Amino acid sequence: MKTMELVFLLIFFPVTLSVKHSLKFFTTMSSGVKNFPDYVVVGLVDEVPVVYCDSISKTAEAKQDWSRKMFEDDPQHLEWCKQQCLFDQYEYKDHIDILKQQLNQTGGVHIFQRMHGCEWDDETGEVNGFAQYGYDGEDFIVFDLKTLTWIAPKPQAVITKHKWDRDRALNERWNYFLTQQCLELVNKNLDYGKSSLLRTELPSMFLLQKTPSSPVSCHATGFHPYRAMMFWRKDGEELYEDVEHGEILPNHDGSFQMSVDLNLSSVTPEDWRRYECVFHLSGAKNDIVTKLDKTVIRTNWEFPAGPVIGGVVGLLLLLAVCITGVFIWRRTDNASDSSSSDPSSVRDAALN
Repeated sequence: MKTMELVFLLIFFPVTLSVKHSLKFFTTMSSGVKNFPDYVVVGLVDEVPVVYCDSISKTAEAKQDWSRKMFEDDPQHLEWCKQQCLFDQYEYKDHIDILKQQLNQTGGVHIFQRMHGCEWDDETGEVNGFAQYGYDGEDFIVFDLKTLTWIAPKPQAVITKHKWDRDRALNERWNYFLTQQCLELVNKNLDYGKSSLLRTELPSMFLLQKTPSSPVSCHATGFHPYRAMMFWRKDGEELYEDVEHGEILPNHDGSFQMSVDLNLSSVTPEDWRRYECVFHLSGAKNDIVTKLDKTVIRTNWEFPAGPVIGGVVGLLLLLAVCITGVFIWRRTDNASDSSSSDPSSVRDAALN
């Protein structure tokens, strides 16, 4: 099961009135990928990229105006990010070289990834931290916060698990960062980026169909935040059959888009009026309901250029994030030594 791939794409849909905020760091080291940086780090707050660096630029780049302001207010943190980008790439190269030896791999394309961060529920105060490594699209080793030990989904990771489990001090630092400092970082980002991150924008809704026999796609674009869900229903009841849900994708302007398709091959024209698409946005008072009406369905070549272009750009961005791995970012408000807080800033133990 390619859990790491799912983690990069998965979007959580809260069903309560509470709002969840997240901070995620992704790191990717690749081998054999032409015309692409060997090492890439990206940081996301509520799925919005805030910082980026790679093995070519070797520096940290703020991706939002407000994250740029954070760097200006804290030059020490900016310098720390630059140093992480410079030094971590060599360690990750060692990791991928060790794995290739363990698995008797001499060539081809290989990807070594790490994702860590936390999700915070602003109503309950609950913080869920996570840290996991993946290799070639599959889980390699995962941190268990309950036991402060590592889980090895693959036999090849057992040696690494035993070695990392013996380093209790490092695992305690992981625990502290994922359950406490990560929350501080979330709130820090929300404070600087509140005008952008905490805004609520309802989407434009469209019904699309490629051909008269194709499924009808209910498309929402331009919404924010990303915590949203959309579904088809018939006579007021949600449908599960003949429905295909798409992923939430970023637009170039920081908003999001998503689609859900309905197969109407077995539905008579007289029954179309019984169907409707429902869009629910976290934090919004009312859902947006779009009736299935043949007169308002647009074909692809009639669809406004803006949302389509935004969708293409968003998809390319998401694919780039998934392929390259993505980002590292952290700081504390009062720590004089930034690198002492995040366990990822401490050289990870050798894989074997």
